Amino acid sequence: MKRLLTLAAAGVLAMAANVAVGGTATAQDASISPNTEYDRAVTHDNSPDNDTDTSTSQLPEQVLIGYLHTSFANGSGYVRMADVPDSWDIINLAFGEPTTATSGDIRFSLCPADECPDVESEEEFTQAIADKQAAGKKVLLSIGGANGQVQLTTTAARDAFVSSVSGIIDRYGLDGLDVDFEGHSLYLDAGDTDFRNPTTPVIVNLIDALQTLSDRYGPDFVLTMAPETFFVQTGHMVYGGSGGGDNRAGSYLPVIHAMRDALTILHVQHYNSGPILGLDGQYHNIGNADFHIAMTDMVKAGFSVGNTGHTFPGLREDQIAFGLPAAVSAGNGYTAPAAVHQSLDCLTKGTDCGGYTLHGGVSPNLRGLMTWSINWDRYYGWEFQDSHRPYLDGM
Repeated sequence: MKRLLTLAAAGVLAMAANVAVGGTATAQDASISPNTEYDRAVTHDNSPDNDTDTSTSQLPEQVLIGYLHTSFANGSGYVRMADVPDSWDIINLAFGEPTTATSGDIRFSLCPADECPDVESEEEFTQAIADKQAAGKKVLLSIGGANGQVQLTTTAARDAFVSSVSGIIDRYGLDGLDVDFEGHSLYLDAGDTDFRNPTTPVIVNLIDALQTLSDRYGPDFVLTMAPETFFVQTGHMVYGGSGGGDNRAGSYLPVIHAMRDALTILHVQHYNSGPILGLDGQYHNIGNADFHIAMTDMVKAGFSVGNTGHTFPGLREDQIAFGLPAAVSAGNGYTAPAAVHQSLDCLTKGTDCGGYTLHGGVSPNLRGLMTWSINWDRYYGWEFQDSHRPYLDGM
């Protein structure tokens, strides 16, 4: 999750044209490189069950997901867990971060009182989490963010990751984990071209760690992921460092693919992105319904991966949401509520698609929306929750 970053439009357009005609991609190309400036603020069962069930089946068919700045301060202000409105179904605690980039040792603590005068005590925080869970909400530990680079380069780091993350989950009684790896956390080594059988240690060790955690906590474990478009949809244009490109391009794909049976929701960040080549052969830009339609359609339909000869299979519609900035200060690519609803009408009903043809078909069970962040939404008068909660409830 990031601070607003202005892209050089001429460079973006030049790169888009270059990729379209098969030109060489470089690490400096804005359209296929992740942003480097950040705001420190960036299979489940759907059957009905009784009121005491706390498994993922208790989640609504459409969910509102928000990040809560719990460990740091920024201009949006601190929001206590107890003060998070009931509109939010999944609350991601931002962030768990490593002691060093390669240690795998994840730490989480509440914002220091001198930075966040309104911060609650540990006891109040823990009780508020339990109260949210009793009301049917899920509270997850989100790991990474813009400043939390996590590179599991060794099996020792992998094991430290599992141990430390388990410790935090158990300490607060959390429902699961959100993987928000950004920056240089994930990359692909030279020659690692098959997302179905990755060989790069940071990828393999992360998959092993997530599988271990999923197995440890069982079917009730909520696993979500919040990659940037660069790490997912850009893999359609170029995968890893092939052709001289950035070796991080598409690097979430092997993780998503390996964990697809355990993955609750993938909510790609539809912001802080350059133009992305869609399944219609056109480039799509952030901040409008067209972008949300095209990017979500790629995740549902699946897509060819660079020049590898492999195809990434689409996810189930109930595993797919997409992420938006809550307000203009929260990220580059804010989309007005009416345009968000237009994109959802297209994706879930097949109407108002603006000329775009869905390759993955209509998805009436699309899972919902994510935002960065709950704090920013409160700062701007709750526009996000007040606009989108009623829409989701009406789906």
